[in-house]
Amino acid sequence: MADIGRRAVLAGASVLTGVVFAGGVVAAPRSRLIDRRWRSFGAGSDPDHGAWETILRRSVKAGRDGVARFDYRGTSKGEVEGYVARLAAVDPTALSAAAAFAYWVNLYNAATVQVVLSAYPVRSIRDIGGGLFSGGPWRTKIVEVAGQDLSLDDIEHGILRPVWGDARVHYAVNCASIGCPDLAGRAYSSKRLGAMLDTGARGYINHPRGARISAGKLVVSSIYDWFQADFGGNDVGVIAHMKLYAASELAGGLNGVSRISEFGYDWALNDV
Repeated sequence: MADIGRRAVLAGASVLTGVVFAGGVVAAPRSRLIDRRWRSFGAGSDPDHGAWETILRRSVKAGRDGVARFDYRGTSKGEVEGYVARLAAVDPTALSAAAAFAYWVNLYNAATVQVVLSAYPVRSIRDIGGGLFSGGPWRTKIVEVAGQDLSLDDIEHGILRPVWGDARVHYAVNCASIGCPDLAGRAYSSKRLGAMLDTGARGYINHPRGARISAGKLVVSSIYDWFQADFGGNDVGVIAHMKLYAASELAGGLNGVSRISEFGYDWALNDV
């Protein structure tokens, strides 16, 4: 984990995923609904995620360090673009709430892979989209859904977070970086949504890049700083959230701390 301090001051660094600078200090976008219609649901079942499932099963590979990586070099850009285009043609307001949640997560993740492939090879997704203060690839309108042009930030912070209010979304959407929660090796669907969200939470929290006890101090991912409001609003809330998913070794350490000592994040591309 690339440690970057208690409140993550990143002088001279590139714009982060969904994270903008204010005087050099990282500040995450607020959860704010961009359009009321995205709160509307129907009874529709999952659209066809078969193409994305095939890509994930072939391209997501477990690293020796326990971090899932993606085989960008071995993935067809056209194949990903085709899936994104077909998914964008679906009206998610006709889907059930669970199917819509899965829809937006799959769209976000596939669109992120598409963005990386459009510039590959790169060392970090932060290097795509114009550099410092540009908003990077996260603010660029990259897909049109039901007549609305959307960016990655729109999907995550303007739809997923405000509509569902589920902190586990942070374990589902993947920013193509080592420090991010793993890109799941399967497509999300309404039937396995809850199980996959829990699996993602457990996997990340119990990996050192998610949380670890070092010399009696709690060191965690910067995700819990940037989006602290989604995890209880303070250190106590974040620790309580982690305890819900912590395995025995980490759980014991969490019982002995009451505050977070340090945050960190690794922005290297999650390439194989």
